[in-house]
Amino acid sequence: MDSTSVANGKIRIDRLEEVITRCLEREVKYDSENSFMHEDWKELKAAGYLMLPVPEEFGGLGLKMDEMMQWQRKLGYHAAATALAINMHLYWVGLVADLYRAGDHSLDWILREAAAGKVFAAGHAESGNDLPLIYSTTKAVKVEGGYQFKGRKSFGSLTPVWSYLGIHGQDDSDPENPKIVHAFMPRDSDGFEIKHTWDDVLGMRATRSDDTVLHDVFVPDQYIARVLDAGFGGIDPFALGIFAWALMGFGNVYYGQAKRVFDTIVEKLQSKQSMALASELMTHHPGVQHDIAEMAMKLHALEPLLDTVAREWSEGKDHGAMWGVKFVSTKCFTAEQCWEVVDRVLDLAGGFGIFPKSGLEKLFRDGRIGRLHPSNRYLSREFVGKALLGIDLDRQPRWG
Repeated sequence: MDSTSVANGKIRIDRLEEVITRCLEREVKYDSENSFMHEDWKELKAAGYLMLPVPEEFGGLGLKMDEMMQWQRKLGYHAAATALAINMHLYWVGLVADLYRAGDHSLDWILREAAAGKVFAAGHAESGNDLPLIYSTTKAVKVEGGYQFKGRKSFGSLTPVWSYLGIHGQDDSDPENPKIVHAFMPRDSDGFEIKHTWDDVLGMRATRSDDTVLHDVFVPDQYIARVLDAGFGGIDPFALGIFAWALMGFGNVYYGQAKRVFDTIVEKLQSKQSMALASELMTHHPGVQHDIAEMAMKLHALEPLLDTVAREWSEGKDHGAMWGVKFVSTKCFTAEQCWEVVDRVLDLAGGFGIFPKSGLEKLFRDGRIGRLHPSNRYLSREFVGKALLGIDLDRQPRWG
């Protein structure tokens, strides 16, 4: 961080507001060039955005989830892809800060590294694995001094800038008791390669979420975060924290993006005329009024939902095993409702909305990605339904 963003050791909140506003000016360029959001990244990092959830003892502001989500929502409004990519770093730092406050100091090194400017990214997604984090197609083999990992990770947001890639692999050395090994792979590790797979994707292009191929990468014990039982039964506060911060981050980013899409169409309708309405504005069309009202109601309902879940987590409310249900439900419901808003806006915009110059075409593409983000509609409904009906989530076969 530089002197323009920090005064007397404190992160300058007013500087962050300015930086976030400038992010809005660059997002179209990143999308059209299919490029990483380098300028956004440089300014946000310099202004201390990555330090917001880091506890004050380590040099950050110590924002808890409910406070951090307000910032992510704001950044998502201005530059959703930028917010989405940075979410991958924030959820590692946020969950470790929670563990620190709870008295678990096993991962304090992450907070120290974050304070030193190091960046953490997520390497969880795998082709053929619809239960990320609790199972893995990546193989983890115990060797002297650490583990070796072999597999392929997808959707590696922050690929150009990460210092550590959070990964997980499955140790099947005991077939009756498989383990999930969570680790952080340093950038200077040997045996991995980046595959540039993020060219001309549908949306969220500025995240630069390329694949990472692990060729028996060795990760020393000092960077092994957890070794847990495979399946839902192995979820501990560390694993639950991943779900908590990741899913709530996704939900708030897509909510912020949908709010911007809504505000954009409301503004555009103020000048859209109709010959069929005797040259009156389209705002006088009853169908338009109905759609605007429906979209507003969806957004008005989502905001307190997101706020309440984040606040209760930050306050330490005890929902027990139902925390997973709350996070999955909130993210899935938010993503689906936000997409309905974004999709309806294109109807209201008409043909002009499909052109980049409308300002809506890119927002439409970005908004569609929310429903694909973990956990998707299929896994969300399976998880929530089984949990509420008392069905063992690790029961095999999964259906029947």
